[in-house]
Amino acid sequence: MANTRKSTTKMRGGDLGGFTIIEVVLVLAIAGLIFLMVFIALPALQRSQRDTQRRNDMSALASQITQYQSNNNGKLPKPGSVQDYDESDTSVTMETWSCLNMATDNSAQCFIRNYMNASGAAENTFKDPDGYYYGLNFHGNMSSGVTMPTEMDYTIHVWDHARCGENESVVKSDNARDYVIVYKLEGAGTYCNDNA
Repeated sequence: MANTRKSTTKMRGGDLGGFTIIEVVLVLAIAGLIFLMVFIALPALQRSQRDTQRRNDMSALASQITQYQSNNNGKLPKPGSVQDYDESDTSVTMETWSCLNMATDNSAQCFIRNYMNASGAAENTFKDPDGYYYGLNFHGNMSSGVTMPTEMDYTIHVWDHARCGENESVVKSDNARDYVIVYKLEGAGTYCNDNA
């Protein structure tokens, strides 16, 4: 009689090349956690990027105010204001902004038109990253304390005879050439910039 042996195969770990249910669940949990972290961090990153653009816009404004001072014997624009407005508001047009004489016309309108606007542009280009055109308020000589903006309203405030103090505050200066620019940021408090 012939002795026949049945062949047996042993299954060893790793021979099949598949994933266990625990490994699949673990990978899905890690992927979900990464997605959640990105989902939470993305809005903060976008806010930070918009605030960085706003700081750059305030630096450009400071540069143009310095240019204005150079052209006007160190003087700053007289008090005047322009309200912020949405880019979809077609009723506001720079063509209605009379800027023949900054001593008598609205200094904020003239400043935006002649200094902040792109060279030769027929429309206002001084715009917040949210799509609102910046409002600009030249307050004039800072004679008393300044009320800092508490909410973001797309309006830039400029005082002369002033400097930035501690904790983004505004303090009085005796130098007539000193000015301060204040703007409420979306995510990081209030931005204060001066020429001191």
